[in-house]
Amino acid sequence: MTEPQPTPLFSKHQALGAKIVDFGGWALPVNYGSQIEEHNAVRTACGMFDVSHMTVSDVSGVQTLDFLRHLLANDIDKVCDTPGKALYSCMLNQQGGVIDDLIVYHLSDEYCRFVTNAGTREPVMSWMLQQSQAFDVQITERPELALLAVQGPEAISVCKDKLNLPQDTISLISALQRFQGGFFEHSGQQEFVGRTGYTGEDGLEFIVGAELVQELWQCLVDAGVQPCGLGARDTLRLESGMALYGNDLDTQHSPLESGLGWTVSFSEKRDFIGKAALQGEARYRLIGLILQDRGVLRSHQKVFLDDREIGEVTSGTFSPTLQQSIALARIDSDVKPEIGEQLHIRVRDRQLAAVAAKYPFVRNGKATN
Repeated sequence: MTEPQPTPLFSKHQALGAKIVDFGGWALPVNYGSQIEEHNAVRTACGMFDVSHMTVSDVSGVQTLDFLRHLLANDIDKVCDTPGKALYSCMLNQQGGVIDDLIVYHLSDEYCRFVTNAGTREPVMSWMLQQSQAFDVQITERPELALLAVQGPEAISVCKDKLNLPQDTISLISALQRFQGGFFEHSGQQEFVGRTGYTGEDGLEFIVGAELVQELWQCLVDAGVQPCGLGARDTLRLESGMALYGNDLDTQHSPLESGLGWTVSFSEKRDFIGKAALQGEARYRLIGLILQDRGVLRSHQKVFLDDREIGEVTSGTFSPTLQQSIALARIDSDVKPEIGEQLHIRVRDRQLAAVAAKYPFVRNGKATN
């Protein structure tokens, strides 16, 4: 059996007593003690995550934009007016199914940076290389780069005040808009930071070399920033209504069936992969659920309206912010429950009461329902 791959921060996690698990072939912390404390730190102040398992790749060449117009369901032209602006999109197969969801930073018309999921690395890289053959572009994976996410309402001020970074880098961080990134120089190397994240809070994601990520991590630990693991990352993203690949997204369902219709751009001037398959009516829709009975909602539990089975939970968890169990569920498209309408979830041999809810469930630390 292959041992999970350590990130450059592995020894730092061990030193802090983290519970390490094998996550998609990577040795990552699930928590450092109390998962709820980690979650709450991000909602109220600041927390940090090692996300070095994510795949970073660069696309360059004179046809970079033409390639991305073809490859992505969202339109790269939306972000070309602002240097470093990021775009969230899905990458589809010909049937409209989601190969992966990703962030792409437009750094110039001939250079963009991708951040894709760890578990989809092989099919994504293979698909991108296959599709790139018709374009004058080069795709370069960057396995030497680590990722550190610093998230929470105080994240940016903490990074500016506590990290040992030169003034021009602090000025860059101060100037970044939401969903924008840029390069900075450190010890003669070009490093990258983006104002992005996967928690629903403001924050930064550093995409940097192994030496710098260890320096940044230790500096933040010394400043009292809460290290957070995979457990808190999942509860935070689900409270914020963010999709998880493999749960809410997969190759068998389109973005329109996965709550991501807003990421699909049907501009007549652009013919992206999977566009034709999305022209028909979607079979399913994604809804939010809040459990009314005691219990915890989990993936694959069946959802019922009266006595009719209408779908199943794709992601579920206990929400530390709401103190209730919440979920996303994919249901038949012809069923349109009102917010607050009674539904039932089959949990083992019981039918638990839940209500349809809007998501995100939490915004700016407060319930939306």
